[in-house]
Amino acid sequence: MSEIPTYILGITLVLLLGLSGFFSGSETGLMTLNRYRLRHLARTRRTGAAQAQRLLQKPERLIGLILLGNNLVNVAAAVVTAEIGHRLGGDAAVAIASGLLTLALLIFSEITPKTLAVLNPERVAFPAAVVLAPLGRVLWPVVWLVNLLTRALFRLLGVSPEAQQAHSLSSEELRIVVNEAGAMIPQRHQKMLLSILDLEKATVEDIMVPRNEIVGIDINEDWNDIVEQLSTATHTRLPVYEDNIDHVLGFVHMRNVVRLLQDPAADKAALRAIIREPYFVPEGTPLNKALLNFQRERRRIGLVVDEYGDLRGLVTLEDILEEIVGEFTTDPAAASPDVHRQEDGSYLIDASITIRDLNRALGWQLSTGGPKTLNGRILEYLEDIPDPGTSLMLEGYPLEVVQTGRNSVKTVRVEAQWVGRQPPARDGAPVVHPD
Repeated sequence: MSEIPTYILGITLVLLLGLSGFFSGSETGLMTLNRYRLRHLARTRRTGAAQAQRLLQKPERLIGLILLGNNLVNVAAAVVTAEIGHRLGGDAAVAIASGLLTLALLIFSEITPKTLAVLNPERVAFPAAVVLAPLGRVLWPVVWLVNLLTRALFRLLGVSPEAQQAHSLSSEELRIVVNEAGAMIPQRHQKMLLSILDLEKATVEDIMVPRNEIVGIDINEDWNDIVEQLSTATHTRLPVYEDNIDHVLGFVHMRNVVRLLQDPAADKAALRAIIREPYFVPEGTPLNKALLNFQRERRRIGLVVDEYGDLRGLVTLEDILEEIVGEFTTDPAAASPDVHRQEDGSYLIDASITIRDLNRALGWQLSTGGPKTLNGRILEYLEDIPDPGTSLMLEGYPLEVVQTGRNSVKTVRVEAQWVGRQPPARDGAPVVHPD
């Protein structure tokens, strides 16, 4: 080395600092790549993406290669620095040159390239992968030996390199990804994706039509009355039962009913012939599971039953899909048939509305645990049947009871300024009864 000119050693030192920065930036860039975006770019044949994906499939080999190259370069830089310092000022200059080298490595070979790699991982990692892939094949014997010794040390420490953490996202992590997608995913699509994730948190009980609100046909009634009901029906499918809704025979599709009613000789026997057997859904079934079951069974409507087989309500495919796509209007009065806007701007609400529908219609955030309807939530909170005019603060939302029945709340009023607002308080606010 003594025969090499000093300026050549200086150029060599600069190149070594650059190589050290390359290895440091490559490590950070490759390790901070988004694995899911990397798969997409590899499929689209983005330059360097496929090589980066292959390198990351064996991270211990990649890290071994980068650290091997980085340490060799740093050692070489230290040797060259020592020689330059010795030539320029003797042993005292060697110590100064070593300190300056440490500072240069920290700034130009560590902090700067790693920061750039964090800010722009793809711009750093993909070109680096093009270089590291062939370099790894050249240095494979050395890297293999280093990894062999490292694995032996892992075994002594009781660590298994094969037990790599799977790169899979939980539903909550996926929710964060969707929320932070920003302009990459339209807001409307974000809401739909989040609604799909929420399907597993809700059950058919949350969206079903309660038993007492099911509209059906009693086949034991007079035929003329049945024809009148079928002619004025507003639903696409109707349950048919004997005497009461607990004895459901099945469902009839109005498409078939129209053809039936065109036949003057039609009777109850003809009606029975077009009945399709009922489909039952256990009351605790999550919505995502119910949706898959509807698809598998080729059904659009099902009867919700409890553990004893008693009928609890009715759920349709449209109800589940509405949980995903939401309402087609932002006017609460039009968003739900149970919410009615008044001339003074307030809203009268049928207390039989479900909490989920109420949240959707008014933009509220009432908890969906416990009773499923507003009436049930009010009775649970007050532990009594309130008198008309009673005001209460339910989870921070002020409500006024307008009408009650013998055993339930019928109608509730909400002032317009509370529609779409977040609650300022939670349960525990005082209940004010009329004089």
